[in-house]
Amino acid sequence: MTYITALTLDQADSATAATLTAVKAQIGMIPNLFATLAKSPTALNSLLGLNQTIGAGTLTAAEREIIALATSQANSCQYCVSAHTLLGKNAGLNPQELLAARTASAGEGRAAAIAAYVKALVEQRGHVTPDSLDQFKAQGLNEADLLEIIANVVATTLTNYTNNVARTKIDFPVVTLELAV
Repeated sequence: MTYITALTLDQADSATAATLTAVKAQIGMIPNLFATLAKSPTALNSLLGLNQTIGAGTLTAAEREIIALATSQANSCQYCVSAHTLLGKNAGLNPQELLAARTASAGEGRAAAIAAYVKALVEQRGHVTPDSLDQFKAQGLNEADLLEIIANVVATTLTNYTNNVARTKIDFPVVTLELAV
């Protein structure tokens, strides 16, 4: 059951309605997450501004989806796991890569390092050991990447916590949180 209901366009003030209409024009729909965040225009505009900024960063769309999936799985957010599974497919991730992002499974290379770093960040609340950071750097992440990944984790955590508190109705193909590995 939804705890914080999504705001409809006719319930929104003119500025918030314009923001939601812009979201719809950009992505073809108003996801329930955004309609829920619209109850607080400050929260909605914070997320949109952060997403716009990180979208212009150096990480690829696929890398940002790896971050979103790893963060959402670690935070047990079924809404975001469902949404970012679809978005990850659209960014070019195959089913194995989607699962690897969610499990932060062992592997080599940049994608594996990103997922493992995200899992460490979330589970250790940012207290990642220097030895672990050195390992991530050895797998291809530089210091700028480490910081940009943090910004992406923050944005995803905002959506995860919002959905977990609001119990947002999932309006994407539903993906279960349970992992069959």
